[in-house]
Order: sequence, then C-alpha cells, then structure tokens
Amino acid sequence: MEPGKERSSVLVIGGTGHIGKHIVAASIRLGHSTSVLVRDATQSDPAKAQLLKNFAESGVALIKGDLFNHESLVKAIKGTDIIISAVGPRQLAEQTRIVTAIKDAGDVKRFLPSEFGSDVERVHTVGPVASLYAKKVDLRRLIEAEGIPHTYVCCNGFAETYLPSIGDVTTVGAGPPSSKITVLGDGDAKVVFVMEEDIAVYTIRAIDDPRTLNKILYMRPPANIISHNELILMWERKVGKTLQISRILEVDLLEWIKEAAFPLNILLSIALSIFVRGDQANFEIEPSFGVEATELYPDVKYTTVDEYLNRLL
Repeated sequence: MEPGKERSSVLVIGGTGHIGKHIVAASIRLGHSTSVLVRDATQSDPAKAQLLKNFAESGVALIKGDLFNHESLVKAIKGTDIIISAVGPRQLAEQTRIVTAIKDAGDVKRFLPSEFGSDVERVHTVGPVASLYAKKVDLRRLIEAEGIPHTYVCCNGFAETYLPSIGDVTTVGAGPPSSKITVLGDGDAKVVFVMEEDIAVYTIRAIDDPRTLNKILYMRPPANIISHNELILMWERKVGKTLQISRILEVDLLEWIKEAAFPLNILLSIALSIFVRGDQANFEIEPSFGVEATELYPDVKYTTVDEYLNRLL
C-alpha cells in the first residue's frame, strides 16, 4: 500500500477459526479498522469467548451476526471495504450467502473467500475433499459472474498442522516422531509449508494492493518448498537420529480415504494431493491469473521450515 494512503476497513467472517484468528490479529496489527462477525453460539464456547475478549481488548469490533441471517450479514458488511471469509469446511457452500449480502450491501472494495489451501482448480484429488474443492470452484465462478472484486488466497500447507509431526499425516497433533515415520507415496513430491502467522500477514498486505485485484495470491516461500524426504533428512540431521520410514502406496491411501470417517478422510484426501501428487508446486504461476506473495512483499520476514523445526527441538 502507498505510504500515507488510508487503510481499508476489514470484516472477518470465521475470525475465531484456525486461520481466521491469525488474520484478525494481522489486520489489527497492520493498522486496519477490523471487525469480526460473531454468532451467539461462538460466545458460549469458553475458548472462543476468551479469544473474542482478547480481540476486543486489541481494538477489534465484535459484530453480532450470522451467515444464516441475511439482514445481520448485510448490516455487518455495509460500510466495510474488505470482506474476508475464513469459514471452515462445513460452511464453504454457505458462502453464497455472503455473495448475496455483498451485492445487497454495495460498495465493497474486495472479497476474499475461504480458500487458504491449494489452488482448487489445479489439484488432483478424490473423496470428500474433491467435493469441497468443487464448492470453492463454484463460488469463484459466482463471485466473477456477479462482478465482485476479489482475491483468492492459495497459501498451500499450514506449517503448524504438518510440521510438528515432521510431515507424518498419520500422527498430526502428536509431535515429532521418536523412531518411526510414515511417508505417503515415494516422498519426492514438493510440498509448500507456510506458517499461519505469515499467511495472515501476506493476506492482509494484499487486500489494498492493485496487483492482487481479481488474481490468485499464491504463497510459495522459496525456503519452504521441500519434499517429505528432504524434510525428514533435515530433521534427522538436527536430532542426530535416523528414522525408520514406513511408506503407504497411493493405491493403499486411496482405499484408506474411502474407509476413513470425517475429518480424517478430509485430511487424507488433501494429503494425497499435496504429498503424493505434488499439486502445490508442480505448475508455473502465470501473470494472467496469479501473483506470488514473497515476490510482491520481499520485506516480509517469513518463518522458514528450518527455523520452525528448531522450535521443536
């Protein structure tokens, strides 16, 4: 954004979620007038209630509203420049309600729908996540058909989801492996890992940038494009230990996806795309449709994979 130029106001829908809370924090930290849409049910959750309290103390406006209450949604959106949706998988299809509310509210400068993953039009996956991605594609077409200014954020892999287990998706949340690790496929596909805090900063930097208007904002930090095999080797060197690798072939992973329940089936479907088929980094970003965050904002100091692994020691 140009020096001295007034910063846009921001409304975050899904602001207490995994990525949403980071986006809210980055927005207020970077000087934007920031508000969060708050459902009654959210305030009844102790953890989220505390998060909302922290938001309010940092200057975030808490606006009562609901995706399923059109009047409240329009009221929250009206007068706000930037609408960022960070809703979870179960609410992706409901974002059409946001589009309708934006049209009725008018004067929105830009809408960022809930993407925050791989580019849904350049992935090769199956199962439940394929249907979720199809909903995102449908929403893109609706946004474009309605002429709503937009930016689609494709941040690729959440570092805080995958790196604590050193990329072992079968033990997400369990911490680094002590002796054994599971690798999907041959482990050679390039994966992109980005810290959630960095995703949020790049996202907020982009909202007033004309270079990202009606484009896909990709996040591919050069130091964080790494295969699972390379990631394991990096960790082994740090801990001075060789891990025993167990490999799951693609054919077996496909069967597992069919049998798994929610949310494991979602995680495995995503893992197929990024860890086996390499869908995050196997295409060129063409200026006609996309831009890359670290090239646009070289002044942002992102956390490298190497630095993140040091935190786990």
